[in-house]
Amino acid sequence: MDKKVVVNNRKAFHDFTIFEKYEAGIVLTGTEIKSIRGGSVQLKDSFCKIDNGEVFLYNCHISPYDKGNIFNHEPERIRKLLLTKREILKMDDKVKKEKYTIVPLEIYLKAGYAKVEIGLAKGKKLYDKREDKSKKDQQREIDRASKIRY
Repeated sequence: MDKKVVVNNRKAFHDFTIFEKYEAGIVLTGTEIKSIRGGSVQLKDSFCKIDNGEVFLYNCHISPYDKGNIFNHEPERIRKLLLTKREILKMDDKVKKEKYTIVPLEIYLKAGYAKVEIGLAKGKKLYDKREDKSKKDQQREIDRASKIRY
């Protein structure tokens, strides 16, 4: 299946170390899918929580559809994510025991449906961020040096 990425959460990769990734469907209302197809979505400070065996997405901003009318949606409402029971139980166990956080990584369209890629993550410390930055800089230098061969 081909997927069209609508939005990435680059801040999540900077602030967290991602251990596992899951694909989840989103329960949308009204004109939200049209706004997602238009690309007016923001995942900057969003996060996921597990309540009563269900996963919910918080602080995900989906802008109201331009050509919508009175049936337009609320931009930052809480949205339910669709996962299997086994996946939810596994994630809940890791969140409670190992203090993981559930972070949305990207929203994409797959076969006409909006999907969210969520990840089990742990927050990075400042020294981890510095280490990642130095590794990226070193790799950039290596790439530059190999590109300028004589």
